[in-house]
Amino acid sequence: MSLNDTADVVIIGAGHNGLTCAGYLARGGLKVTVVERRNVIGGAAVTEEFHPGFRNSVFSYLVSLLSPKVIADLELERHGLQILDRTSGSFSVLQGDHFWLPRDGTVAAREVARFSKADADALPEFEDRIATVAEALRAVAEDAPPDFGGGWADLLRLVSVGNRVRKLGAKAQADLAELMTMSVGHYLERWFESDPIKGIFGFEGVIGNFAGPYQAGSAYVLLHHAFGQVNGRTGAWGHAKGGMGAITQALAASAREAGAEILVDAPVQEVITEKGSAVGVALEDGRTIRARGVASNVNPSLLFGKMVDPGLLPADFKRRIDGWRSESATFRMNVALSEMPRFSSLPGGDEDAEYLNGTIDICPSLDYIQAAYDDANAQGWARRPIISMCLPTTLDDTLAPPGGHVMSLFCQHFRRRLPDGSSWDEHRETVADMIIDTVDAYAPNFKAAVVGRQINTPLDIERTLGMPGGDIFHGALHLDQIFSLRPAAGHSDHRMPVKGLYLCGSGAHPGGGVTGLPGRNAAREILKDIR
Repeated sequence: MSLNDTADVVIIGAGHNGLTCAGYLARGGLKVTVVERRNVIGGAAVTEEFHPGFRNSVFSYLVSLLSPKVIADLELERHGLQILDRTSGSFSVLQGDHFWLPRDGTVAAREVARFSKADADALPEFEDRIATVAEALRAVAEDAPPDFGGGWADLLRLVSVGNRVRKLGAKAQADLAELMTMSVGHYLERWFESDPIKGIFGFEGVIGNFAGPYQAGSAYVLLHHAFGQVNGRTGAWGHAKGGMGAITQALAASAREAGAEILVDAPVQEVITEKGSAVGVALEDGRTIRARGVASNVNPSLLFGKMVDPGLLPADFKRRIDGWRSESATFRMNVALSEMPRFSSLPGGDEDAEYLNGTIDICPSLDYIQAAYDDANAQGWARRPIISMCLPTTLDDTLAPPGGHVMSLFCQHFRRRLPDGSSWDEHRETVADMIIDTVDAYAPNFKAAVVGRQINTPLDIERTLGMPGGDIFHGALHLDQIFSLRPAAGHSDHRMPVKGLYLCGSGAHPGGGVTGLPGRNAAREILKDIR
């Protein structure tokens, strides 16, 4: 690439949404250049060897929310993507027992009835009603939301959303209203009486969300994680064969095939503007890329705090972005294991895999979630953390040597900033030891089986990925930061206050998770404008 180059659109960030946007724009006939700060593509969806012979997804680690439309439109399966089904569902470890929620409804009813016959009777209706609302939400997520103060296009979008809600019927409309506004704790207490089932669903309201289970609006985060699907099944989760990097490698291959150029080791210093319009980017090494439009796949607070002249921003918009809340409170680990963990409540042996090819949670109750939140709020991190684990090697033997396994550990709650002013660099190993000890209390061979580990504190996530606060969603999914308010009123259609500048990452609607939808939806708006 020359010192000065040109493109129709330059995209900042080669995470999955940036690559999705590039794929659609290139297929639309535009000349596209993607610039990535790191020396690898993929953003949070990457696979690495973290211990000799052991590979795993480094940050994001499960597939569900990835849009079937993105998979089909960009031909990701032809480019190598294979999603593996999990039969186990969720397995919650308890003191001297476990709570298993497999995909098989008959078996699930039997397992739930061990704790409450009433909960077993309520579960099918609960799941059906969540699925009904989630499917409607998926349709809403597949388009830019109506903007406040917009024109005819926004009015038509509003009518479209209204029609989808109208078709739900009165019962599902009420469910939608409750799930958008209630706390996950209060919502679950309307349905269930036993602690284990409330704990396992309650975790869905605090994934990547620094909140207690009784915080208003946390039920929406549960719903947000339910609108995905795997191989046609709503709410199901799976593993990408080869790890999450397989998704972004397929996206990159698709974009390149359509003509997009992807540059690594190319950090952006600033968005170039002329007469109030974005006309390209200047890289830190002195190169510039002139373009008719710039699409950003970075957190809005990073884009407007460091890359865009603040003098170009309306006062209300700048105030909004200055107060943008980004805190996942997530501590992410991978461990290399010499053998399968043996949880005390299971029989042991090969049959354990039936229970463990899904999600393994340490989250036994809503009270446990609340204590983790209170602990972190006061002291920086939960002394009894919420831990969600996966063993992808139960389905994908390409990730570890024969007999070995890799495990993902997604842990809550761990503050962005520690109350005593110390750095996460001072505590990362101690906290990692505490997390391993927590798992070992339920699987006594676990600690001895760990032969290698990879640690990512909130600070590590921020530094490595450029995600302020280590926020995996590019901004909290709270009621005032979703839908037409994401990232700000009047700019939810991906068009930012600077003409020619677009937001194509998770800071835009519909928010975080490996969906590809912000990238897809932004590309549609960019193509309208440029054409």
